[in-house]
Amino acid sequence: MASSDLEDLCFHINMKISTIKKTLQLRNIGQEPSLKSMLCKIGHEMVLLHDLLNKMETEVQQQEKLKDLLKELQKSAERDQNEAQHLRENIPPHLPKPTQSCITGPPVKCEEQTKVVEPERAKKPTKEPRLIKEAPLITAEEFESVPAYMKGRLTYDQINAVVQEVNKAVVGKYKILHQPLKSMNAAVRNLYHRFLEEETKDTKALGPVGNQGHPCARSQPLQLAGDS
Repeated sequence: MASSDLEDLCFHINMKISTIKKTLQLRNIGQEPSLKSMLCKIGHEMVLLHDLLNKMETEVQQQEKLKDLLKELQKSAERDQNEAQHLRENIPPHLPKPTQSCITGPPVKCEEQTKVVEPERAKKPTKEPRLIKEAPLITAEEFESVPAYMKGRLTYDQINAVVQEVNKAVVGKYKILHQPLKSMNAAVRNLYHRFLEEETKDTKALGPVGNQGHPCARSQPLQLAGDS
């Protein structure tokens, strides 16, 4: 047996002897009445420290999970931002143009309004034309938000074509209702009286689009007298 092996064996035996001596010393200390309370207190604190370490380990694991979720959220936000930027820079040219009823002019200040209105008061009051509200055409984003099982029934262009036909029918009806009786011929006057009979208090309160008697509820669009 080499000398190094003997040294290792001696070191191992000495460590065992030292450990046994320390154990015996602790055992003797534990038997002393004056030190028992201190040892019990130390043991209790060790248990509390062990529980605290477990809680810290659990908290660290939760924080790591939260960090992973925040990274995924950041990636998703960056992806959405890139998509929005791409849509902004590449607007489809085939989107429908806004109708005249959807276009609103810039706001006019009260002082400018008074300046414009004052000279008009000297003139004869003219009747302001009544605006007929039209339903706006749907956009590509609105069409994409439609559930997939409904997209196969009508295409984007077909829906906007129906909206245009509805607007055309509503405008035709309320042009007749706003037209003076003296300027009507017999056919238009019959339509005028029929529209009045179909209206009720509830439909008058709803306005042109909410009227139950407007021509868009019929199978054929309204044709004015003189149209051929």
